[in-house]
Amino acid sequence: MPTNEQDLYQHLLKLVKVETPQQLIERFRTLFIDGSGYPDPTIADVVGNLTTTGREQTEFNSVLNRCCHILINHWQMESKTQLAIPELVNLFETPSLNSPSYRLAQSRNTRRLRGLVQQFRQSEQYMTLHRLVQVVDRECDPNLSETSRPLGSLIGRYPYLYSHSLLNDSSTYEHQQTVRQIQAQKQKQYEVSLSKYVTYKVRKAQLSRQTSPATAKRVLKPVENPTLLDDRELYVAVKQFAGRAEGSYTYRDLAQNFITHTSQTKTFREFKEDLYEYLVTTVDSDYGKRQFNAKLYQQLMDTMPQCDSQKLTDFLIVRTCSQLLNFLVVESPQKPNHYVLIDLLSNLGPTFVMALLLKIILICRRVKPYLEKRFSILFNHYDSSTREAVQWLIQSLENLNVALSTNFGAADLSFLSKAS
Repeated sequence: MPTNEQDLYQHLLKLVKVETPQQLIERFRTLFIDGSGYPDPTIADVVGNLTTTGREQTEFNSVLNRCCHILINHWQMESKTQLAIPELVNLFETPSLNSPSYRLAQSRNTRRLRGLVQQFRQSEQYMTLHRLVQVVDRECDPNLSETSRPLGSLIGRYPYLYSHSLLNDSSTYEHQQTVRQIQAQKQKQYEVSLSKYVTYKVRKAQLSRQTSPATAKRVLKPVENPTLLDDRELYVAVKQFAGRAEGSYTYRDLAQNFITHTSQTKTFREFKEDLYEYLVTTVDSDYGKRQFNAKLYQQLMDTMPQCDSQKLTDFLIVRTCSQLLNFLVVESPQKPNHYVLIDLLSNLGPTFVMALLLKIILICRRVKPYLEKRFSILFNHYDSSTREAVQWLIQSLENLNVALSTNFGAADLSFLSKAS
């Protein structure tokens, strides 16, 4: 990295410790948005050098992104400075960026800088910054429940998407740590809220039976539903993912039984046969018989058939499960087709589809991040769609949140497996 860019980073690292967020935002505006009048000529020259002919847009994006995250990483550590993060990112949304007077700057370097900033707004780095704002600024959004708002504004609700939707290839180690810190905080907050709400609903139902609904309402302090599911949908999801799912077994019981059974499996082919039987019990038999079961079986048989006679290994299990998730959810950002998922959701509903996916990651926990990545691909694909237009995806994300929190997180709803 050229020394002058390091000087820019060190300049900001020094200032972020001694100046208020408002002072820094004004500095940032002068340095990167206005492009003139910065009080430190040496630092202004560093930015000026970034605009010279021959410098790449990607290089400028990387430097500007790093500068943003130097401030964001520091502000994120304290709640009183977190609200400065949206204000910083909103500098790039300023209406003056599109005004004729803005574009007709007299200095050639200033015009070039403003053109580079305009292009930065179209970059993946800026998109991840914008999503981070949705996480930090969520509580301040007065229109959060409006169905006309974009799906992207809901990113704060799904901590399991953060690693994939708030980071990119150019994210620094410090920024990765910041996102992981936010992720852990939000996940814990969700799990506590979910446990409290479910416990409240159970106690309210018990008290209503013992006394009356009016008494229960008066005695118990209301707890807010932390999901976008209505009470009936949440009840079904929690009972399914935390209670007895099939017969007297929870999904964790079924997964452990499968792992124990397949530890004796002699060949990869036998494992795939067993895996098919393990999964189809979650699929409605009428729907399965039409096409899905045959497609699922074929998908498994087509997975590394050259290894069918080999001994089962961890590599083969991981590869099979990851390929299954490609088939059931989505393959990649380059191939975002998800017809199978849409068909499953239309016929089985989001709770049972997420249950099918949960069964896969419970027998191979190493592919849990891979499943999260599949849904981040869909989330990013529909980022600007209205919530109303992608209710199927929101329902899936909400159910998956419950499934992951009750099976991999600290949300203790084990009492449901005894009560169900």
